[in-house]
Amino acid sequence: MEDYPRTLADFERRFRTDEACREYLMYLRWPTGFRCPRCGGNKFWPQRITLLHCAGCDYQSSVIAGTIFQDTHAPLTLGFRAMGYITSQKNGTSALGLQRILGLGSYRTAWAWLHKLRRAMVRPGRDRLRGRVEVDETFVGGEEDGVRGRRRGDKSLIAIAVEVGGQRIGRIRLGSIPDASAASLHPFVADSVEPGSTLHTDGWSGYNGLEQKGYACEISVMGKQPQDAVKLLPHVHLVVALLKRWLMGTHQGAASRAYLPYYLDEFTFRFNRRKSKSRGKLFFRLVEQQPLPPRSASTNSFQRKKLRPWLNHKRLGLHE
Repeated sequence: MEDYPRTLADFERRFRTDEACREYLMYLRWPTGFRCPRCGGNKFWPQRITLLHCAGCDYQSSVIAGTIFQDTHAPLTLGFRAMGYITSQKNGTSALGLQRILGLGSYRTAWAWLHKLRRAMVRPGRDRLRGRVEVDETFVGGEEDGVRGRRRGDKSLIAIAVEVGGQRIGRIRLGSIPDASAASLHPFVADSVEPGSTLHTDGWSGYNGLEQKGYACEISVMGKQPQDAVKLLPHVHLVVALLKRWLMGTHQGAASRAYLPYYLDEFTFRFNRRKSKSRGKLFFRLVEQQPLPPRSASTNSFQRKKLRPWLNHKRLGLHE
């Protein structure tokens, strides 16, 4: 049975100390009790908050190895409160909001925690979408004079795949892509959608050739009016509208292009769990997941705590 706090009061009661947080991490790592990775022994004694010393072979195991807490020196209670607050908010929070609610002295610390959590919201080896799937792209960013169609300009291009069952939306996948060519769209589809599924797309040439990769393709050629796309691919455009509203509302359009993939991961994590009856379930899923490695050189600098790039990257400008 999955064990997680059902209410805010339950959360505060269970995770008041670092020791209580350590016990919960131990439960997730060793559900049937501690087992030494080296000798298989079950007797140990705690050595500092995160280390367990095996009584049989003197091997030291870390309860935070492979978790979001790895390589951090912050108290476990701080990390648990950050995860509890972020998952309890329906639309998430900004770094400034997290700084205020946790009483952090530095905006940079809150920003770093948020990006660590977003990186952990993608489960390695997650199942791909299947069945009937709508696929399209959209731009995120302010209006640009003279930029039309699928030319990017200074805006960011996002690919969207939406699982459709009748009139209902299932799971989604989002990805930041450099352009709308087949070289960019085909890998996104392959990573997001199970072969054998039916892809519903517009008539864009970037989707040509997906039949040879095991997909059944249903093409709806768009008219010249913008509302035609909404009518022919309604589920994708509903997700796009919700995404832009979320970026504009929660983050005030201040997501930089360099870290946009992490914002997309958070939106996907929240959207795919929108029907969860307990917010504590989202907390449980986030704690048990292992964060993915950084995606780019800019995020490597972020991991080394050289966080200055966030000041220099151009923002998406949704509010401009």
